Amino acid sequence: MGHYGVANSVALEMAGIDADTPDPPGGTIDRDDAGQPTGVLKESAMGLVTRLIPRLGPDQQREGIRSLAGAFNAACMTGGKDPGITQATWDAYADVLADGDLTVRIFVLWSALDGPIEEVRAYAERLAAFTRPHESTGDDRLIAGGVKLYIDGSGGARTAWLYDDWNREFTGTDTGNRGYPTMDPDELRQRFRAYHDAGLHVGMHAIGARAIDWTVESIQEALAATPTRGLRHSIIHSNIPSDHALDAMAELQRDWGAGYPEPSPTFTWWIGDTYAGNFGPERALRLNPFRSYQERGMIWASGSDFFVTPFPARYGVWASVARRPLLGVYGEAPYGTAESVDAETALRSFTVWAAHQMFLEDKVGTIEPGKYADLAVWDRDPLSVPTEELRDMVCEMTVFNGEVVFRGDG
Repeated sequence: MGHYGVANSVALEMAGIDADTPDPPGGTIDRDDAGQPTGVLKESAMGLVTRLIPRLGPDQQREGIRSLAGAFNAACMTGGKDPGITQATWDAYADVLADGDLTVRIFVLWSALDGPIEEVRAYAERLAAFTRPHESTGDDRLIAGGVKLYIDGSGGARTAWLYDDWNREFTGTDTGNRGYPTMDPDELRQRFRAYHDAGLHVGMHAIGARAIDWTVESIQEALAATPTRGLRHSIIHSNIPSDHALDAMAELQRDWGAGYPEPSPTFTWWIGDTYAGNFGPERALRLNPFRSYQERGMIWASGSDFFVTPFPARYGVWASVARRPLLGVYGEAPYGTAESVDAETALRSFTVWAAHQMFLEDKVGTIEPGKYADLAVWDRDPLSVPTEELRDMVCEMTVFNGEVVFRGDG
């Protein structure tokens, strides 16, 4: 699910969107001064058009999975998390696995159910019967891991839920716009509780400070009502957590095995100019606060949010250290370096800590006896090269489950 899109006049007409079309709950239709739709649709408003787009067929899904698995291997990668999938996507993964072509470990989160809370509770119970990541499925290649929920939007669309107004062009202000929750927060909290009470791991998309505060408080309330250690509930993206949220996450990790950030370091690079312009000079400095996590003894699992940014992990490792945007529209260092970490820490967030959030840290993530032989061979040592070379490293060989699945020399 993206957070905003652009539709041309034909698509707007096909969808029946005009000046009289109200904003749907949890979304906005951008309009010009005359009240006419501009074509920019944000959050749930995109669904007015995307519902008209034909879905991929099973063959297309299977071919896409095979292609992406090969591309991951060529980037020295052997695993990933696919959050918010449907049964059709699961079936496609299972087919590729059965054919012997799934050369990455995939941890999925199911899409949440829309509907009355009674139906959500029943859905959660059905999922809980086979969605047990700590027990896994089969040979740890395809894992039904939990459920994904959303509390807010994105930094690019300025729809993430903040306490203060969004910025425009770094120093300007998007007056009156503080983003918004994707649905009524009390209703969403009930849904979160339903999944938690069923014993399911939940990944909550939360980008803005207000959304992150809401998320950690929801986790705390759920654990107080139904104490369950080790579900590893996560805060997906967790872009600008408040000090309150940082302290709460550290406590949740220590006491409950929950509250784990799953950030996208490449946000400060690939979409870093847009992000800096929207978050502004003060918030940008604390975006992706990896040093603050480290100082509190926390761990986090890094990813790319592909298709939003390129998936190769070397880019995320570099971005965790350098914190520099792609174009430098607002200077080379709008994010500063106070929240930078060293390459070794960044690598941990893409390896053993990422494995932790796939419930596989005892099986992958480090090279040691008793674990699966998932190995990456680079053309240089990421722990000793200059920072700039981190993103230029070349994958020479990838080993998955003891088999060579990629060689740089062909």
